[in-house]
Formats: sequence, structure tokens, C-alpha cells
Amino acid sequence: MDIINNWRAAHAYPLNTFQMTLRNRARQVDHQNIVAQRIKRLSSIEDKLRRYDWLKLSAMQDIAGCRVIVNTVSQVYELVEGYKRKYSGHVLDSESDYIREPKSDGYRSYHLIYRYQNALHPAYSNLKVEMQFRSILQHCWATAVETADIFYREGLKSHRGSPDWRRFFALMGSAIALRENYRRVPRTPRGEGELLTELRDYAERLDVRTRLKAFGDTLNVIGEEETRRARIKYVILVLDPPSGNRNISLYGYRAGDLEEATARYEELERHKAQGADAVLVSVSDAVSLRRAYPNYFLDTTVFLEALDQAIS
Repeated sequence: MDIINNWRAAHAYPLNTFQMTLRNRARQVDHQNIVAQRIKRLSSIEDKLRRYDWLKLSAMQDIAGCRVIVNTVSQVYELVEGYKRKYSGHVLDSESDYIREPKSDGYRSYHLIYRYQNALHPAYSNLKVEMQFRSILQHCWATAVETADIFYREGLKSHRGSPDWRRFFALMGSAIALRENYRRVPRTPRGEGELLTELRDYAERLDVRTRLKAFGDTLNVIGEEETRRARIKYVILVLDPPSGNRNISLYGYRAGDLEEATARYEELERHKAQGADAVLVSVSDAVSLRRAYPNYFLDTTVFLEALDQAIS
């Protein structure tokens, strides 16, 4: 555990460098952009290592990740192309275009994996940082999947769990792709009428609107006002829906307190109850927290609006 936590913490410096540049570049493309960063949760690391027994911790590409959400797909590609043209000495390790080539579960986004390079700080050189570029609609889809996963423990992100929920999200991924004029998800209907008929059927059968809306309606947020008032840089989100308490607790830390925040995060992860979730994140301001991480607030409002538009 100490080795894993030390390895995760080592990524904080490169990650902060990447997200600062991303904020500046995103602002030039979309003034309403959302940029956030996070260090991968222990539970997610463990799950990935168990699923891929050939994978070493040192080779995991997404220990450190930053994400930008912009309004349109064209803005996503404008940002991506800017990075691919030039990015101050850092090495582009790999890229994945899940917008033109969606995953079979419905996931759509653009990923760039970089190896950090800095002659002044060689100890951090070659640490990997994953950058995700999403439209608002792609983000609302991804966070709706995570919200369902948090509550039902289905393992939907890992291609496990209820076949009905997996099929529903694949169909919804195609409906969003249709709206954005891009390729639909593999193994979903080509015809628009057939697609939306099947989507409507699954939405009614699973009672999606009632279930997803109920998550957020019953959530009790603890510590949000304090986080908004203070000049907070880092926030630990702790969500424990399996306990029945429906609480999310926020712990805020200023820019110079990253070490303290990391230590507290590690302590919470060591002692959290089975099924609870904790994550250490950073956003430009506390007000952006709900928009960047709606899954932790169980907020599926934008997703449900997109669903209504698709099947109406």
C-alpha cells in the first residue's frame, strides 16, 4: 500500500503542470470549458490490476489524469490538434479516438497519453499523464454510467453487471453520437427509428428517469458551503451510498496543502467502508465541482435531458 501511494503521489507534480497548460489552451477554444484533474483511486487501481494480470503498476497509463469538457465535438478536435502540433518537449506516447471509433459500451471521448519531460526535475521524467477531451454530451453519458455504478455496484465501466443497463447505455451512446453527427456505437441499430424505439423500450423497462433522478434528490451534501467560501484548490469527495446515509462529504484544501490533502486521502481510502468511494480532485474553483464531477453528486440532470430529447 505504501508503494502504491508513493507512486501515485509522485504523479502530482507532472499532473499539475499538464492541467495548468490545459486550462490556458481550453480558454482559447471555449470560455465555458471545465478542466479538472484527479489521481486514480485505489479501488480503481486494484480492479484494473486484477482484470489485467499482465499489467504492471508502472505501466498503467491513467494513474494521473486531467480532463477538459467543452461544448462541441469540433472544439474537442481543435484542442487535440493543437496538442499534437506542439507541446513543449513532452512526449506523446499514444492516442485513442473514441469519438470516430466508439467503444462497444457507448463510451466516446478523445485520449492523449503523454510522458512528462523536464530536465530540471529528471525524477519525474517519463511519468505518464492521461488527457481526456470530451463534449458536454459525452461527459454527461460517462458520468451517468459512473452514477449507476456507484449506486448499483454493477461494474458497468468494466464491462460487467446487468446486460439491460449495459445495452441501455450503448444505445444512449449511439443516440448522442447521432445528435453530434458522428459514428454510432458498434452493434447498435443503424436505422434511427429502430435505435430510438429500442432505446425507449429499455428506458421504460429500467425506469431510468425515476431511478437516476432519485439518486441526486436524496443526496445530502456535507461541507459544500465551507468549500465554496474558502480559496480551495484541492477537494476530497467521499461518497457512501451503500450505507443508506446518502451522504457526500467534502474536505477542502488550499493550494499549498497538497501534501496534507494527499495524506488525508490515503487515510480515508485505507479505512473507508466497503462500497464507499473517495477521490482527490482539483478544479479551477469550488463552484465548478458539481459540473466537473456530477457522478459524485449523483446529478444526472443533463443526461436525462439528453435522453428525453432522444426519445421524445
